[in-house]
Formats: sequence, structure tokens, C-alpha cells
Amino acid sequence: MSSHLGMLLVLLLAIISVQADNSSNSYQFVREYKGATFFDDWDFYGSWDNLTVGDAFWVDSQTAWNRSLVSVNSFGNAVIRTDTGHVDWNIKRDAVRITSHASYDLGSLLLIDVYHIPWGCATWGAIWTMGPDWPNGGEIDIIEGINKQPYNQIALHTVPGCTRDPNAWFYAEPGEGDCSAPAGCIIKQTDTPSQPSYGDAFAAAGGGVWAVQFDIQGIYMWYWPRWRAPTELDNPPEFGLDISGWGQPVAAFPGTTCDMASVFAPQKIVIDTTFCGNWAGLPQVYAQTCAGQETTDGKPATGSCYVDNVIGPGSPRFDNAYWELGHIRAYTTGTNEPRATSEPTATSVPTATSGPTATSGHTATSGPVASAPNTTDGPTAVVVKHDPSPTSTSADIIWQPSAGGGIHLRPIPSHLLSIGIVVLFWITMT
Repeated sequence: MSSHLGMLLVLLLAIISVQADNSSNSYQFVREYKGATFFDDWDFYGSWDNLTVGDAFWVDSQTAWNRSLVSVNSFGNAVIRTDTGHVDWNIKRDAVRITSHASYDLGSLLLIDVYHIPWGCATWGAIWTMGPDWPNGGEIDIIEGINKQPYNQIALHTVPGCTRDPNAWFYAEPGEGDCSAPAGCIIKQTDTPSQPSYGDAFAAAGGGVWAVQFDIQGIYMWYWPRWRAPTELDNPPEFGLDISGWGQPVAAFPGTTCDMASVFAPQKIVIDTTFCGNWAGLPQVYAQTCAGQETTDGKPATGSCYVDNVIGPGSPRFDNAYWELGHIRAYTTGTNEPRATSEPTATSVPTATSGPTATSGHTATSGPVASAPNTTDGPTAVVVKHDPSPTSTSADIIWQPSAGGGIHLRPIPSHLLSIGIVVLFWITMT
């Protein structure tokens, strides 16, 4: 009998040891944005793009639903579209920007399953995160691309003192190294025919999955085309994730040259699409990424992003300017401890000092205005999108790992519990 009890003890210890996880490698499930409830916990911006001087008007929730700019398709995927109707001169084209109610602190991991990314001339789409008081709270650009750019661009934006460690190993092409520079510290994903990360090739390949580890030791990102995604990503989210076998990340920003705790506040998730603006619409950038582009009516190109694309018919020009998302999942290393914070009001939203004004809704009083040339690899400081939604009314929920770090215990998954019950039954019957 004592041997049986010993075997039982060994079994229980084995099950517990499987569940004991290192705080930087194993994550517990927090929440999922998916399917019919995908859009339940987001704020819609409800104003013009006064952040990038883009030629978009980000509609409110009611308008987005009424005009099918947001929907859930027959596959259960969330779809976020842009307007494809006719736009007259001096008018902005309607699009969507949403910001999550919840914020995610150091110790979090995000999993983003994407089937389609907005692409095409004049299009600028991004999935990114922001702190409550940019730039003091930092920004993480996870998925971002413009025009017909052939790759995804990853970046961090912080206050001075944070840089990308030049000795960090990752599978991508490094760009600017100073995270406080106008473009941020950049990593350009290196695309191959079998592993595209942006544009029509990405959509044709069935999309892919990004994972973002937001940790005090650094910020790390992985990307897999759908056919290469780890099998554990198909498990029910309640099983959690162990990232120890994920291998080399596509982007690495280790804490060796950046104090993550001092430059990054809890982050909200933002999904948006704008047009032109002071990255996609910069003359030299537009010329490089939309060479030979005709206007919407087939006339020779003028070189103006707004004139050649935004005005006139939106189809087929913007037929590919949409997001299709399988899900976004959030995980944490420890016990979730939500705490409410006050939501900034619309009065804190800055207005752009140049470019189109918002005095008449969608209409820009002076038409599109080209900003000064940008000599960096990406956006200028104005480009970095940093404001809460002016239509937000909800309190923040900040998901934090439990204090202390170290080893945490997860609930035992049902398959391991079943094994334990079977073995226990066998022991008691012998």
C-alpha cells in the first residue's frame, strides 16, 4: 500500500511540475477578442485623423456597423473595412480606428491571428499599442505598412534613453536604433516567397500569426505564416502558452539597452487604417512605393497621394484596404489583477497645427497639405498615433502579473487531470 501511495505522490508531483512555469516563458490566458464578440470591448475614434494628418475620417461605432465597415464574416473572422464609395475633392474617406478598453502591463503576451492586412496605394494600416500619455508611456508598432511596401515594419517609440541593442539576435533587417527618434527604433521583417508579412502575397498565403512578449527583460516578437504556426496555438486558449520552444524571434528589443519598466506604461491595443498622411503620403515615400500609379479615373498620376487615390471612386482602389482577423488573445505570467483607472476625455485630444482642419466634419477647409519631407525610414514624430479615442467613456482595465515573479502555478488542464484520476483509480483497485 505504501508503494501505491508513493506512486500516487510521484504522479501528483509530476502533474504539478508540468504546471509550474517560469514567469518569462509560460503564460496564463486572460481574454480573447474573437467572433461575434470581437468588437464588444473597443472604443471607436469618431473623428478625423488629426494624428498623422491623414485623409481619413475615423467613424463612430454606429456608423461603422450601419455601413458595414465592421462585421464578422461567415468564417467567424472580424473584418474592418474602409469606405469604397465616391469621395469629392476636399473630403476625407471614411475608415475605422478602434482602441481596446483593457490595457496590458509588463508580463503580458499578445497573440494576433491575421488573414488580411490593408494594402495598396494611399493605404496605411497598423496594429499597435500605446501608453496613456505618449510618449511617456511608449508605443509598440506590431504590424504596420504603407502603400505597396513589400514588408511589415516593427518599431518601438519611447522617450530618450531607450535604444535597440545592436547585439540582439533576430530574423529581420534592423533600421534606426534610437527609439526616441522620429521613426522610432525599427526592424523590417525580411519577407521570402514562403514567408510574406505584408501585401497581396501575405493574403494569398492565408495570412499568419504574430506574438508579442511584453516583458521587463525586453520586448520580443515572433511571426509565423499560417502553415508554420506552432501547433500549440491551435489549443484552447485556457491551456495557456509556453513560449520556450518558439526559437529565434523575428524582432528583439532586449532590456539591456532599454529600461522597459521606466519607459513603458500599460499598453492599449489599437487597430486603424488611414490614407496618405505624413508617411504614406510623403512625396518621396509615395513615389518609391507607388511608382507608375494612375489616378482613380485612369489619368496620368499627379504625384499627389490624395489626388491620385483618395478622391473619386473607391473601388477597386481600396478593395484590399481591409483587416481580417481570426482573433487577438492576451496572456499574462501571473494572477490577473484588474484595477480601474480614469479614462482621458475628448478635451485632451490635440489638434494638428497644420494640414486639414476638422471644423466641418469630413471636409478639410484647405484640402490636403503635404508635410515637410521626412528623411527617416518611417513616420515623423507627428505620425506616431498616441491619443485615446475621443468617444471613449469606459474605465481602463489594466491586466498585471502578480507581484514577485518567479514560479507560478496554473490550473491543471483537463487532460492531465484525467490521467491523474485514471492512475489513482488503478492504484486503489490494485
